Amino acid sequence: MNEIVNPESLLGAKEAGAKESGAKSEGVTETFFGGCPHDCPDTCSMLFDVKDGQLQGVRGNPDHPMTRGGLCVKLKDYEKRHYHPDRLLHPMKRVGPKGSKQFERISWDEALDTIVARWKAIIDQYGPQAIAPYSYLGNQGLVHGLNGGDAFFNRLGATVTERTFCGEGSCTAWLLTVGPTAGLDPDSYIHSKYIVIWACNSVSTNLHHWAIVKDAQKRGAKVVVIDAYASRTAKGADWHIAPKPGTDGALAMALINAIIAQGLVDQDYVDNYTVGFEALKERARTRTPEWAEGITGVPAADIRTLARELATAQPAAIRMGVALERHYGGGQTIRAVTCIPALTGAWRHVGGGVTQFGVWEHPYRFDVICRPDLIPEGTRVVSNLQIGRALTGEMQLDPPIMSMMCWNSNPVTQAPETDKIVAGLMREDLFMVSAEHFISDTASYADILLPATMGAEMEDMILSWGHLYLTYNTKCAEAPGEAIPNNEIFRRLAARLGFEEENFKWTDSECLEHYVDWSSPACEGIDLAYMREHGFARLKVGTPDDRAPHRAGNFPTPTGKCMLKVEGATNFVAPPFRQMYEGFQPGEALDPLPDYLGPRESHANDPELAARYPLNIVSPKSHYFLNSCYANMEDKQRGQGEQFVMISEADAEARGIRDGDRVQVANDRGAFKGVARITDDVRAGIVVATLGYWRQLNEGTVNSISSGAFTDMGHAPSFSDNLVEVSRAN
Repeated sequence: MNEIVNPESLLGAKEAGAKESGAKSEGVTETFFGGCPHDCPDTCSMLFDVKDGQLQGVRGNPDHPMTRGGLCVKLKDYEKRHYHPDRLLHPMKRVGPKGSKQFERISWDEALDTIVARWKAIIDQYGPQAIAPYSYLGNQGLVHGLNGGDAFFNRLGATVTERTFCGEGSCTAWLLTVGPTAGLDPDSYIHSKYIVIWACNSVSTNLHHWAIVKDAQKRGAKVVVIDAYASRTAKGADWHIAPKPGTDGALAMALINAIIAQGLVDQDYVDNYTVGFEALKERARTRTPEWAEGITGVPAADIRTLARELATAQPAAIRMGVALERHYGGGQTIRAVTCIPALTGAWRHVGGGVTQFGVWEHPYRFDVICRPDLIPEGTRVVSNLQIGRALTGEMQLDPPIMSMMCWNSNPVTQAPETDKIVAGLMREDLFMVSAEHFISDTASYADILLPATMGAEMEDMILSWGHLYLTYNTKCAEAPGEAIPNNEIFRRLAARLGFEEENFKWTDSECLEHYVDWSSPACEGIDLAYMREHGFARLKVGTPDDRAPHRAGNFPTPTGKCMLKVEGATNFVAPPFRQMYEGFQPGEALDPLPDYLGPRESHANDPELAARYPLNIVSPKSHYFLNSCYANMEDKQRGQGEQFVMISEADAEARGIRDGDRVQVANDRGAFKGVARITDDVRAGIVVATLGYWRQLNEGTVNSISSGAFTDMGHAPSFSDNLVEVSRAN
């Protein structure tokens, strides 16, 4: 293995904070620490092999306890993405119709001067709220990621945008029930005797945790996967339970009923460390396994067996996936599932409890990153999920959105109601700016394109929402062309606009010094110098072999207990997903207790709609794409295959569809086309089409049919709450 180089030794006369480092010796391959920047819970620690300033290869860090030297199929040739022939290398301006991908090269000065001039004109005529930022987790870095532009747009006075694509409803439910705890450590699953993977296709989206689960399985743990279809993960389980889409809440409530009815409650734990048991017991009294069977399709006997095994095979672990929130009652479903380990006393054990996001115990200083103190009072909020409605005038905003800047996101494939988004982006009076790596579906509608750097070309620390390690990323390769980091784009814009706040002048290294609370007990013995030397660090929050944070309660809730019942709760979006802004929170009253809320679009709730569109559609992540990243790369396209629709033999036969036929999936919101895959991996009444395909390479994509309606909590998306019809395409 190549020597791992401490980047501090490469700086020469340059200030360490500037981090303008590359390989120190010509013709020699050197190795640097990296971190996977993508929207994934694994946040892999990586090793970059660099020669003469060029990234030669990428490997998993074998010393990292979770990464363990392996990378997923998306990242294993990450260098090819850095040097892809379609990489955006220079600032560009549009010279043809929107969406035509007709651009010509301009200088950085012209690009930034054009942006500032247009924004100043818009502010003079409409006010700053006519400008809207649009970002998500195309990059998870603290400096260049989700919140990297928040301080800039908060200072500008732009519209605040809620970014609630993935897990934000889960966050609301989790915080109400157990507070900001990392809960069960993913590394501790090696000690679990019973593991439930609920609404998570770990093989494709949480691969390194799946390796730990498989190790536990080899040691005797039983692995249960709850998912609406037979995913890659479900096929590796000991038991696959397949509720109908959007009915997991009924299953969870029936489990609570069965745990109580079978006398499996750890009453001592409940009495000492929970609030609201008697009320929950009464709520669950009628939510019997037989009741749930009629809703979910899961046999009542199986529900009772699952309840008994979950309660008695300790330590029992539940890994909740973000898909659990993606229907109208998703928040209530998360609340119900989160209550189960308190009822069974699973929290007493190392390897027992439930896992949501580890990020709650990471000492990130979001107030410093986002600067919510700069937001003018009364600034409005618009949801990224409903940007199509905002841009087309459906929301009747005053002032209208006259400019949007997009980075780290590709809403034309990733957001719902795609056709509305495209219609809005086609507006000639909308000034659109995109910072990108490629001319993506969304970037094709931009007026100004800005070339952004990729992983090995910038310094950062990568936010880890799926484990308890800090992860450092070295700037070790030269950026091709004129690409610059996202944060440098905002620094240059801030300077042109005359922003004098100190944070707009920090180098990326200085940002990292300020963005992490290095004095936190979780960072004992860890600082930025340590991160540069080692590449990663486990937070001081207990080890995988002894961590049981709620063995004796100690939940970070107002009572210090698990809140089975929450009086007076109102709906909210966790602040990091809305630029740390507390204004105009949703605010509607929430049920004090968890319960089942059925999907909006279903045969039971809307039979008239179901008569026209009788099939539920589920749209999980693709195995070879990372959301829409890599979907333009030929090797990943070959692995993932042509856009497809999984359909049962019964549903295909009823529609005259044969395996391999080209089919159209449609509802009132839109349509897309793909190849039919007839399979028994899906039950009758359900079709599956994966997310991430580019619209410019296909005839529509799955979010063409997705609703922008919010779920019950956290303004979460309802990607799994959509009815469609499938027919043979012409």
